[in-house]
Amino acid sequence: MGDMELIERIVIDPKVMVGKPIIRGTRITVDCILDSLASGMSFEEIAKDYGLTFEDVKAALIYAKRS
Repeated sequence: MGDMELIERIVIDPKVMVGKPIIRGTRITVDCILDSLASGMSFEEIAKDYGLTFEDVKAALIYAKRS
């Protein structure tokens, strides 16, 4: 799966989480994922704890890198 396909997992909706970037279909923000990674959690731990996929976590990183 390419970066552009992964980026499509990130959406911004002013009505959800005050317009912060989130994983599509969730209320999990990119910031939350980045904070979890910064605190030492692995991709797998984050995916399991938040009910996400590995690709969702990767999408958050790619989004952050491009923003």
